[in-house]
Amino acid sequence: MYKEAFIEDIYRRGGDLIGREIRVCGWVHRIRDLGRLKFILLRDRTGVLQVVVKKGESPDDVVEASEELKLESVVCYSGKLVESKSKLGIELKASKLEILSIPVEPLPLEPDTSTDAGLATRLNYRWLDVRNPKISKIFQFKAWVAKVFRDYYSSQRFVEIFTPKIVAAGTESGAEVFPVLYFGKEAFLAQSPQFYKQMAVIAGLERVFEIGPVFRAEPHHTTRHLTEYHSMDIELGFIEGPEDVMKQVEGFFKKLAEELVRDPLAKAIAEEFQAEIIVPKEIPRISIRDAYKILEEEYGKKIPYGDDLDPEGERLLGKYVREKYDSDLVFVTEYPWGSRPFYTMRLEDEPEWTTGFDLLMKGLEVVTGSQREHRYEVLLANLRDKGLKPEAFQFYLDFFKHGAPPHGGAGMGLERIVMQTLGLDNIREARLLPRDPDRLLP
Repeated sequence: MYKEAFIEDIYRRGGDLIGREIRVCGWVHRIRDLGRLKFILLRDRTGVLQVVVKKGESPDDVVEASEELKLESVVCYSGKLVESKSKLGIELKASKLEILSIPVEPLPLEPDTSTDAGLATRLNYRWLDVRNPKISKIFQFKAWVAKVFRDYYSSQRFVEIFTPKIVAAGTESGAEVFPVLYFGKEAFLAQSPQFYKQMAVIAGLERVFEIGPVFRAEPHHTTRHLTEYHSMDIELGFIEGPEDVMKQVEGFFKKLAEELVRDPLAKAIAEEFQAEIIVPKEIPRISIRDAYKILEEEYGKKIPYGDDLDPEGERLLGKYVREKYDSDLVFVTEYPWGSRPFYTMRLEDEPEWTTGFDLLMKGLEVVTGSQREHRYEVLLANLRDKGLKPEAFQFYLDFFKHGAPPHGGAGMGLERIVMQTLGLDNIREARLLPRDPDRLLP
């Protein structure tokens, strides 16, 4: 059985289909029973169409079969499309009904009102929750963001790559990893594609990107952390400094903001969520040392010198930038060496600070990047400085033995970008099946 068209296609064609026989498939969204007359709202991911079943006009078998329907039954109705006085403007006069599936027990969660339930309940019955049209739009929007990312970097002559997710070593010093059984060998789920996207640049692909899952075994119970999420990564060679990387990140967010008001699907979703992305001609750059001063002088918020920004610091800095620069975005640059991985290039004259940067979006870090250290001997020294054993990273170090160009890159959190754009309260809402320290099902 093949679904020939979405409901939105029927509305789009409008007058062309009036008076014609069509077939439409979906879930029973609402049933209004007036005795001899039934109005059935049939829903798919794109909209709702009213189906009319009337005794004396509709075939007897259609009338009888329609009596069996429950909310969320899966059906296909065929019939003539006619104009309607309802607010929908058109309706289907049923002549045939195919029942594909009927619920076998009461609904534990009604899709139409699923957002009234607690998030834990919604996640437990995600297959019902996502039938809610507004929730469905979150994932349509997420797919759209990934498409804009892919299209933009392809247009910048980046090559899409696909890296392993079972790896021999963690990529981030200090971060926890998920061990896996791998034929008697020690292995881990990848924390990021970092090592392999660098290898791809060194291998001569020069500019690469990837969209893929990453795994962090960090026991966070916050509204912004997941143990599995999708990262959108870029890496580019022959750079002169971290500014070259930031410009590539900036270009994507400008494109995202432009398409948000241009693309019909994204624009409609943005309007429903009252979403926008304010991107100025140039995204502000603020060094983390200046950020310390701003937070203390403007808000009385003191971050220990040399520490990373905490969530409140990010939120306040986002507020400051919105008020001062009319921007939802700000690059925080020159992060301290103590909070960055060993492969980050340090500032030549101030080695306690690095080329590392974050991009904050509406007060939340959504992108992390840097220029990478490409000099073999310096990488060795960095590893030792972090208290790491070079032999544990020898496969990575080998990449740099045969000519590595200066390079850098960034990783962008897809779920965080969706959450911040749409104004969601919890990052789990932006993940179809989120994983956190307490959730492994469904």
